[in-house]
Amino acid sequence: MVGIIKYGAGNIYSVYCGIKYTGIDKEIILIEKPDKKLERINFLVLPGVGSFDSGMEYLKRSGLSEKIRKYIENGRPFLGICLGMQLLFERSEEGKGRGFRILEGEVERFKSNNLKIPHMGWNKLKILENNLIFRNIPDGSYFYFAHSYFVKTEEDIIYGKTMYGIEFPSVIIKDNIVGVQFHPEKSGILGLTFLKNFLEGKWLQ
Repeated sequence: MVGIIKYGAGNIYSVYCGIKYTGIDKEIILIEKPDKKLERINFLVLPGVGSFDSGMEYLKRSGLSEKIRKYIENGRPFLGICLGMQLLFERSEEGKGRGFRILEGEVERFKSNNLKIPHMGWNKLKILENNLIFRNIPDGSYFYFAHSYFVKTEEDIIYGKTMYGIEFPSVIIKDNIVGVQFHPEKSGILGLTFLKNFLEGKWLQ
């Protein structure tokens, strides 16, 4: 079973459809409150587009933040998309609040005057480490981005980078956690391939 956290940050429907179109034979449910649904989930997805502080505040207020934390700490497969990945880190320049602090690092804003912000559109993924999350995805493949902030973190959890004025992490993996700065649900066949690879779970091995 696949759970998608619904917390008013981004187009949840497109994530739902993306997972459905992978052809994976799994039930998909939307999770809006910390009920027993989370106990039945095999794969959890936290999508998001929007403000760091407001996203984290909603998750705390709803009681979902502690449920998400426990899910991750129990070693179960987790995918954070865009803001959903950024919230895993300690803090962001976008706001004053703290993130989950599950991963070490912080979120910074693109600062170059020569860049159009937000970074929006298709861009290349540079694969740094072999992992089955990239099965059938060639190095240099294009994915869809829409963000003004990027993660600054330890190199050993960065599995993919993308160039936009600077090289920033676009795929992170640590234990049972996968985080992506791009939107796989908006990235065509390769985005669906990425989602399918995540849901097959072989990247955990």
